[in-house]
Amino acid sequence: MKKIIIFTDSWLPIINGVVRSLEKTIEILKKNDFKVVLIHPGMFHSVPLFFYPEVRLSVFAQKKIKKIIAQENPDFIHIATEGTLGLAARMVCVQKKIKFSTAYHTNFPLYLKVRASFLFNSTYAYLRWFHSTSDALMVSTQSLKQDLESRGFKNIVVCPLGVDTEFFKRNINQKKELSYPSPVFVFCGRVAVEKNIKEFLDCDLPGTKLVIGDGPQRQELEKEYAGRAVFVGYKKGEELINLLSICDVFVFPSCTETFGLVMLEALSCGIPVAAHNVMGPRDIVTSGVDGFIDDDLKIAALACLNLSPEKCHEKALQFSWEKSGKIFINNLIKK
Repeated sequence: MKKIIIFTDSWLPIINGVVRSLEKTIEILKKNDFKVVLIHPGMFHSVPLFFYPEVRLSVFAQKKIKKIIAQENPDFIHIATEGTLGLAARMVCVQKKIKFSTAYHTNFPLYLKVRASFLFNSTYAYLRWFHSTSDALMVSTQSLKQDLESRGFKNIVVCPLGVDTEFFKRNINQKKELSYPSPVFVFCGRVAVEKNIKEFLDCDLPGTKLVIGDGPQRQELEKEYAGRAVFVGYKKGEELINLLSICDVFVFPSCTETFGLVMLEALSCGIPVAAHNVMGPRDIVTSGVDGFIDDDLKIAALACLNLSPEKCHEKALQFSWEKSGKIFINNLIKK
């Protein structure tokens, strides 16, 4: 049995794209005869990240990490995030001359550009330095690969994400219990300023605007758009599927994503995606077939009403976690 240590600064109880993709990757690794040792902030003393208090920064982790690597003696080491835990793991690997792979899940420079633009260039400089010693930097799309290469990043390989099409499947009986005026336009994800949700909520659209998810901006938006949008909070499992099943168009206003896992989940449920022509949407959506890409979200959202749910589901079938997991395994670097 092969053994891999995965380091991540983002883990449960946080629910985000990084955590969900790691959960699925670990599942596939175990199916392929890997023993997975997951190292996460819950194993260390940590402090909240200023901009994202739900994210914990591990401190004084290097000594313990060195001990874990020595005891586990893994075949592979993968550093999934660039926070303090990932940094400590990187430092140990470099010091011990251990080969490792990394991943670029989150476009932090673009996130910070929304909140603190003066950090934009310095954040790219840090990330370029962080990944400079990685033997394989895994990214989710060709667009992201090209963007990072233009910024001086090296050793980049594309490892697309997937979707569970058996789970994300429209419940056709749910329409009978529709409780919102039709058509229903939905956003699903973290409710935060970098997701650009206000642009969606400001669109003059018929029917209902539904927001599924939670986050630091929810209270502000719920108050500002009271009576003009429905906020239902974070949902999972059957509750999430039932809500998606009554929706007609998935609106993805974000311009800061590396991929956008929620788009695949919507497509799998037969929901077309309205989005901007940016990294993530342009790697997934075929405009005019399973969604529309436009500078004007209102135009894109209304155009989606005429698209085929079957074509949307067909697009989702092109992305599987099994395929993603196998590509991940093929790109691992022997320690």
